[in-house]
Amino acid sequence: MAFPKNFLWGGAIAAHQAEGAYLEGGKGLATCDVIHGGKDRWAEISNPAAIRANIENPQGYFPEHTASDFYHHYKEDIALFAEMGFKTFRLSIAWARIFPNGDDAAPNEEGLAFYDSVFDECLKYGIEPLVTLSHWEMAINLTLKHNGWSSRELIPLFERYAKTVFARYKDKVKYWLTFNEINMTFHAPFLGSGVLIDQQQDHEALCFLACHNQLVASALAVKACHEMLPGAKIGSMAATMTAYPYSSRPEDTWEKMKLERKNYCLTDVQARGVYPAWLKKYLARKGIVLNITAEDEKILRENTVDFVSFSYYSTSAVSTDPAVAENKGSGNLFGGIKNPHLKSSEWGWQIDPLGLRITLNFLYDRYQKPLFIVENGLGAKDTLTPDGAINDDYRIEYLREHIKAVKQAIEKDGVEIWGYTTWGCLDIISASNGEISKRYGFIYVDKDDEGNGTLNRSRKKSFFWYKDIITSNGENL
Repeated sequence: MAFPKNFLWGGAIAAHQAEGAYLEGGKGLATCDVIHGGKDRWAEISNPAAIRANIENPQGYFPEHTASDFYHHYKEDIALFAEMGFKTFRLSIAWARIFPNGDDAAPNEEGLAFYDSVFDECLKYGIEPLVTLSHWEMAINLTLKHNGWSSRELIPLFERYAKTVFARYKDKVKYWLTFNEINMTFHAPFLGSGVLIDQQQDHEALCFLACHNQLVASALAVKACHEMLPGAKIGSMAATMTAYPYSSRPEDTWEKMKLERKNYCLTDVQARGVYPAWLKKYLARKGIVLNITAEDEKILRENTVDFVSFSYYSTSAVSTDPAVAENKGSGNLFGGIKNPHLKSSEWGWQIDPLGLRITLNFLYDRYQKPLFIVENGLGAKDTLTPDGAINDDYRIEYLREHIKAVKQAIEKDGVEIWGYTTWGCLDIISASNGEISKRYGFIYVDKDDEGNGTLNRSRKKSFFWYKDIITSNGENL
């Protein structure tokens, strides 16, 4: 069999996109709670004035307030995951549920008890929790007081939070991630780091500063995990966007390298312990000063991650030809243009199963550490038949071809992969547009983009297909 006997099959969600109950159980208002849904969401995320207005005078529908209501449905949801045979379930802890203001004198016991119950429910079915410490969510107080991760003040606050949950869940959680898609700060600083950047400020400098502070905090969390939970494993997490040169012109290949270098430079630090030489030169050229201390360098060097995890949805192409470069793919949040050789999803994400195999080989060659695919899936609009069924063959096809690519990377290329968790194993709120109609799950949640619905759960056709995949350990493709 290609997949190891102990391969961790499962699914993934994030607290802010699934839990809801945004002010229940002592939870504080978080950055994710002040963003509207809809087609203008991405523009709002990039607009400090709009975010401040939402904080001061909230009006309209904020989808994360109720999300998929996992907070009240977690027992039902985890039972469904167990029915599929999940070996692992990736979720995040809402930092603002543990420290409602981020800098509280003591943690919120009700929040800690909630995750105790969630993890107990997982373990009851033999499901290993894979827990992200920070998934695009923090107390809004930390943005208002410190402008998020642009301030070093957050480093000790995050370290205390990490130590708090490590101590609490040391007997329940063996697999941890520090920051979700840490490189997304370059593209959405408020979403990724709680940072509001006004027009007169240096966008790139503030993003790199926020990333450095997160890197130090991540390394301190790795240190604490290794000291407090010697049997646990803790990893990094990045968003991947493998790019192809649009032509054989050397300039296009150079453009590809530049894009990928920046995309993985933070993972380089987390996995290798040092800033890459090219980045030091780049920052100096740009006049960006991060005030990296000798202690920072020591912490980063001595506390590298145990494994590298990542999200993979699509790929892009790059070109230095202005006429070609205008044809940017609508789903390419990392830049790049539409690849004419690939089909696209309804949201413009280019579907590329071979690209996953390429990405796996690239990352394994680069870091020589075990890999974990913690997000992969197809966002699509699902239609209920008159008898209530959802025949999502398009999702099955997408996942089947990508799992085949994982199988080939293991069997033919020798890549060490610990597990695979599909994104949005039940329907959740989309981070990019705040809509639930962009569905990823095996489990349908009865809710629409305006927040209406019963929140009832039902199994899609892909539910039974994925169950067979797990039962056969990836053989029945």
